[in-house]
Amino acid sequence: MQTSEQTAFHKQSNAQKQQSANQVLKRVFGFDSFRASQSAIINNVLKAENTLAIMPTGGGKSLCYQIPAVLFDGLSVVISPLISLMQDQVRQLDELNVPSCFLNSTLSPNEYQENIARITSGKIKLLFLAPETALQVSILNMLDQCKVACIAIDEAHCISEWGHEFRPEYRQLNVLIERLDDAVCLALTATATPRVREDIKRQLNIADDSEFISSFDRPNLYIEVSEKDSPYRQTTAFIDKHPNQSGIIYCQSRAGVNELTQKLTADGYSALAYHAGLNHQKRSEYQDKFVRDDVNIIVATIAFGMGINKPDVRYVLHYDLPKNIESYYQQIGRAGRDGIDANCLLLFGYGDIGKNRFFIDQMHNEQEKRLATMHLNQMLALAETEDCRRIGLLQYFGEQDVQGKCHKCDNCLSEAQQQTDLSVPAQKFLSCTYRTGQIFGAGHIVDVLRGSSAEKILQNQHNLLSTYGIGKEYTKKQWMALSRQLIQKGFLRQDEQFGSLKFTPSTQDILRGHKPFLGRLQEAKAESAPRANSATLLGEIGLLELLRSERKRLADNAKVPPYAIFSDRSLQEMAFYFPHSVESFLKIHGVGQSKAQKYADIFLGIIEQYCESKGLTEQGNENAATLIKNAATSNKDLSAKTQDIVNAFEAGQSVAELATQHKVKLNTVYGHLYKYVQHGKAFSNSERLLTEINLDNAQLQLALDAFREHGHERLKPVFDVLGERVNYDQLHLLRVYFLHSTITT
Repeated sequence: MQTSEQTAFHKQSNAQKQQSANQVLKRVFGFDSFRASQSAIINNVLKAENTLAIMPTGGGKSLCYQIPAVLFDGLSVVISPLISLMQDQVRQLDELNVPSCFLNSTLSPNEYQENIARITSGKIKLLFLAPETALQVSILNMLDQCKVACIAIDEAHCISEWGHEFRPEYRQLNVLIERLDDAVCLALTATATPRVREDIKRQLNIADDSEFISSFDRPNLYIEVSEKDSPYRQTTAFIDKHPNQSGIIYCQSRAGVNELTQKLTADGYSALAYHAGLNHQKRSEYQDKFVRDDVNIIVATIAFGMGINKPDVRYVLHYDLPKNIESYYQQIGRAGRDGIDANCLLLFGYGDIGKNRFFIDQMHNEQEKRLATMHLNQMLALAETEDCRRIGLLQYFGEQDVQGKCHKCDNCLSEAQQQTDLSVPAQKFLSCTYRTGQIFGAGHIVDVLRGSSAEKILQNQHNLLSTYGIGKEYTKKQWMALSRQLIQKGFLRQDEQFGSLKFTPSTQDILRGHKPFLGRLQEAKAESAPRANSATLLGEIGLLELLRSERKRLADNAKVPPYAIFSDRSLQEMAFYFPHSVESFLKIHGVGQSKAQKYADIFLGIIEQYCESKGLTEQGNENAATLIKNAATSNKDLSAKTQDIVNAFEAGQSVAELATQHKVKLNTVYGHLYKYVQHGKAFSNSERLLTEINLDNAQLQLALDAFREHGHERLKPVFDVLGERVNYDQLHLLRVYFLHSTITT
């Protein structure tokens, strides 16, 4: 049934539609502002433009179709490959009073028909379907009777044969899209390489200017790789850093899952196993126990996690090596979806490489085998790198605007590892790549270098090359490690289709000795420096525990996960600001009108009683987002150098003068100023920033608006939006000024 709000919406201008989206964001979902790219994506969908949204796991993809669905007159169909994800989203939408349902095999015949009736009578705003269900004749006929306004395709990388989880049924969704050609199409994914993105756009008729790519970075995730020497001891030590917190441990095989779970439970840990060998009922039961906080740890194969929207997973541990970077990224993406710090640890043993290669060798399709080998090599390069781990991870997904150090991975925080000048072996490898025609993979080149008599070498007469046998001083593993470093550092590229190695514009720098090639050829990686604990929780701990206990009681009574009532961040803000009125309660992150109506009296009563017993009063809540983020971003105190640079800057020294004085680059000075405000510190004289930026008021407001829309984590999206009217030096300081203004206003 069409509401007056929806009728009015269709007559609005684009600016008015955006304003309506902002109102729904706060009124229904309880959020004050959009995350980076969300606003632009929603705007494009509201204009009925087919859209591709590339956003990190936990980056808020679901809001990009949920808000248009609330505003559109008609039904929005969401294609999702997982039953658990459908169930989870419907439960959360019910809590928000947004009418939604799903059609799948978990429903009884009566429930199925009841949902059909609700859909055809126009009482449902969001319908969740698996791709196979959406293509059934009966479902297509039913949708013909409905006014379908939007088709959202989640996990859209499954459309592309180049995606790491290609599913043939996704290729057939064009039948649905062509049949419902009045509906706008929104494709969403968290893991898509540039080639996969092009494939999705081509198949779904999405224009280049309707592709929105958020940063793949998850800055609240601490990423670490440790040598796998005593895996069970390492696992329990890691768990013990997160007492009574939710975590996921990934293993390669069902046998490994069962064995590890048995050990953990025998030692008193709250853990359950999850893999495809369990029947559907058991998997569903164990998943529910995890999301409802009845068990702390899930030990799982890759079968677990894709349908989980649990925001408070505090750690992910990989007991075995993932088969590709996409899988690794998706799996660590299960952690810290609430924006609070989470830890990700990969135990890396060279024995795991052999296991992965064994599975690859079982493949019959040569193309699939080449692709799997390439993916494994890319994963190995990430595990072995001595550089900032985020650089390799983000560049894999085509993101080039990456800071030199993230300060949130083991390599950035550890003592610098000693690197060796490997220029000579690198030149040997590159020379052999050239002499074999740049049409072979790393394995073949290594065989030539080591003087192999393999049939393929002799057939191609590569035993006659000058590079034949000149590399016997290193093992095959060491040469393969070198090849991965050459690819990772951009001196070689690997063809996606055939796996062959090709030169890049930078190759000649190494071949001609214009620059040294530094790296390491050890066959195992030393354990990194220990990681500090996650950020201390905000607020009164005693009150926080009372609020959590009440949340759990309400969730159990309603048969929903605790996070469907309120997120951890919402409870933290309550325990920090002590709201005493409904008006103050509505200022808490994640509290909209629906949740205020349901829960304000209950939670306000607990807060008021606690405050009375402790002599506490309500605190102002203007800077909640900044304070929460700062508490969750870093545990390190500001360095003396940062404080010195800030003091000198405020005293009148320019950035250029400070760079000269401290013998550092301009970017280093910008970094100290940025770090200062990231810690929630305010300048005593913010006018110094404006003086240094030197922009007129119109330009300043334009830039600040761009930061509000795209966030401050990355500068390139803001630079692009401003059309190069503001240079990067100004943007660095504008970012500091923007973040400073959120602290002081």
